[in-house]
Amino acid sequence: MKINLIISGLTALVFMTSCKSLQSIASKDTSSSTKQNTVRPDRRDLKFMDNIEVTPGSVVTSKHTTINTRSPKKTAPVAQQQEISKTAPSTELSKANIEQADYLQLKYAVKLDATVEKLNNIPLLQAIDHWWGTPYHLGGTTESGIDCSAFTQTIMQTVYSVPLLRTAQEQYKNADPIELENLQEGDLIFFHTGGRRSREISHVGIYVLNNKFVHASTSSGVTISDLNDSYWKQHFKAAGRPKK
Repeated sequence: MKINLIISGLTALVFMTSCKSLQSIASKDTSSSTKQNTVRPDRRDLKFMDNIEVTPGSVVTSKHTTINTRSPKKTAPVAQQQEISKTAPSTELSKANIEQADYLQLKYAVKLDATVEKLNNIPLLQAIDHWWGTPYHLGGTTESGIDCSAFTQTIMQTVYSVPLLRTAQEQYKNADPIELENLQEGDLIFFHTGGRRSREISHVGIYVLNNKFVHASTSSGVTISDLNDSYWKQHFKAAGRPKK
């Protein structure tokens, strides 16, 4: 009985001692429940750098200088700007000319059975297009009617600055003879379309390329024909290069 009382007393003593220890530890561990004080610098201590400017595309390399990573826009002098403004209409005109040239190249590439790249003589294409379909008229020299030699005379003068005499026969006599395989753009093609008794040249055209020539025909007016056509092959007389 005495032993049991002693054991009970000792147990109670140990329990009381452990509670006091836990309370002591709990009272000391306040780190998680308190906020850490943050020291804020006094604004009066803040200092700013002078003479710094940063623009889009710039990189700061020091406290006073920057490197611009974008190319600066060059401003033309006032006099030069005035010149540019004066020439603006001509620029638009050039664009219109380019569009017209592209159109003519496509149009006549089909008629000449050739690639667009081969049609580099735009003034020739413009001249052909200007006269295209003009009716044939013997002795005529205008857009109302023109004959074959007047047409070749006009084209050779306006496009190549080469003067020709008025009639097909005269143009034939004043041209250097060449073979068909040596034909070049701007050479003349001569035909004998009259009766057997007449030996004079009665028709003339201008060679373009790919066996094609442009001329003022009696049936279709100003048009393009093929040297391989049976009619023109039958009446072909000679080819010549105008003397400059």
